[in-house]
Amino acid sequence: QVQLEESGGGLVQAGGSLRLSCAAPGRTFSFYRRSWFRQAPGKEREFVATIMSGGSTYYLDSVKGRFTISRDFAKNMVYLYLNSLKPDDTAVYYCAASRGTSTSDFQRGDEYEYWGQGTQVTVSS
Repeated sequence: QVQLEESGGGLVQAGGSLRLSCAAPGRTFSFYRRSWFRQAPGKEREFVATIMSGGSTYYLDSVKGRFTISRDFAKNMVYLYLNSLKPDDTAVYYCAASRGTSTSDFQRGDEYEYWGQGTQVTVSS
């Protein structure tokens, strides 16, 4: 089973920044849409950002203007830049990959075939 590997999480003060990375060892996901989800304690997993194979990006409203998703095809990597972090951003962040190309269901976790184990992001006030 192909797994994605996240890294870059940590503890940061409110207003700080982090860069999350998602590697896909052993498989190329060039034609897949790549996304980030997060799950805070006691809450359901929620969509954060996606980047389509053609480069279009979509974001959760509460992170627009603060988070940026990007991908490096040559390195088979996807990144999530988290800026102006808030305590409400505290969660485990997961990267995911999907064969889907629709722009209407990228927020649905059940549309994704591949997931990582998650990386913890903690924002202190």
